[in-house]
Amino acid sequence: MALPPSQNTPSNDKAEQRLAAQQDVFLREVDDAVRQDQLESFFARYGKPLIALIVIALAAFGGYLYWDHKQTQQREGNAEAFVQALDSLKAGKLDDADAKLKTLAGEGSDGSASAAKLMLAGIALDQGKKDDALKLYAEVARDEKAPQPMRDLATIREVGANFDAMKPQDVVDRLKPYAAPGNPWFGVAGELVGMAYLKMDKKDQAGPLFGAIAKDEGVSAALRSRARQLAAVLGVDALDEVVDDKGEPIGKDGAKTAADAGANDEDAAQGAGE
Repeated sequence: MALPPSQNTPSNDKAEQRLAAQQDVFLREVDDAVRQDQLESFFARYGKPLIALIVIALAAFGGYLYWDHKQTQQREGNAEAFVQALDSLKAGKLDDADAKLKTLAGEGSDGSASAAKLMLAGIALDQGKKDDALKLYAEVARDEKAPQPMRDLATIREVGANFDAMKPQDVVDRLKPYAAPGNPWFGVAGELVGMAYLKMDKKDQAGPLFGAIAKDEGVSAALRSRARQLAAVLGVDALDEVVDDKGEPIGKDGAKTAADAGANDEDAAQGAGE
């Protein structure tokens, strides 16, 4: 007896495979068409703004590169002009240095312009142009764009240059914040404040201040020496060591010892007796 033909014959399998392949191809084509349509719709809607944004970004980047290049050239030019001005100063050519520095003060960056003004003020003082110097110091001291150390230096030099014409209390008011141990300007500002105290006959405040300056190893040797002498005159013990009649330390860092000082005094006495 013959069996009925199977439903899963090879011919049916092939037909199903062809159908599945055709459906897969059709779905991919539909998917590609949808994606292309979405892409076209996106560019139709956002294409021009996107292109404009890219152009603006490239222009901004190019502008930054140009600006950075110009800034580098300006810094190099300012540095060269500053060096030339220093060379002119060393050679005693004040007018030549003055001309170079004025250009730098007007065209330089905040830091180089401030430095140029400080040097111009120093030249003006050397030439007896006190008013011009005070004006330049005041400009730097009040310039909020200038580096703070330069503003501080300008303040102290302005007061120092105009000390005799200022009221002592005004000197104290302007420089007292700097006249504190630990401040980078303690020595210079402290000396001016101490002298202002002496003008006001406030020896009880001037003496300890000079004594503190004399003991501060961060202060220059010349300034410490002056402070020692002033402190000694005001009755303040400025040093732990023994000091001579000039306020100089004896027996420290290779200085003369007390024995040496005594021997020298004895020799001097013998010489006088002879």
